Amino acid sequence: MTTGITITVNGRQHAVQADPETPLVYVLRNELGLYATKFGCGVAQCGVCSVLLDGQEIRSCIMPVSMAAGHEITTLEGLGELWEQRKRTPGTSLHREPETTDLHPIQEAWIKLQVPQCGYCQSGMMIQAVSLLNTNPQPTRSDIVASMQGHICRCGTHMRIISAIEQAADHMSKEG
Repeated sequence: MTTGITITVNGRQHAVQADPETPLVYVLRNELGLYATKFGCGVAQCGVCSVLLDGQEIRSCIMPVSMAAGHEITTLEGLGELWEQRKRTPGTSLHREPETTDLHPIQEAWIKLQVPQCGYCQSGMMIQAVSLLNTNPQPTRSDIVASMQGHICRCGTHMRIISAIEQAADHMSKEG
């Protein structure tokens, strides 16, 4: 049964028409056109579908869209604005239209270090990295490795992923 559900994604409210049990990943991709969030395994094991829910990583393939109502969802497309908002007013959540196309330090580090090969897992990896840095701004290498354990990268770019997270953490500690 399709119903109207209002969700907040990347600082914007969206009224979506979906069955309340529809996985959030399908609403993000099919209704909102946010294609960085991908479908992988469908059982929350690979991490490809990761998004931030109130700043913490969740797997959108198992999250019913109805459970996302009333929460702030951030996808890869919204990380730059999330970072800009944090720099302007630390400790507040985003409740307005995005104004910037700037990249989050995680995205900048990913580009600078040329992390992706195929790129399929990278959105989820970056989301998990931001979630880690939200709770642990100065993670050790072992903290990073432990945090990323639930994300599968078949290309083997793990060392560049770790380096990118370390670089972003360093940048964020100096700037934000």
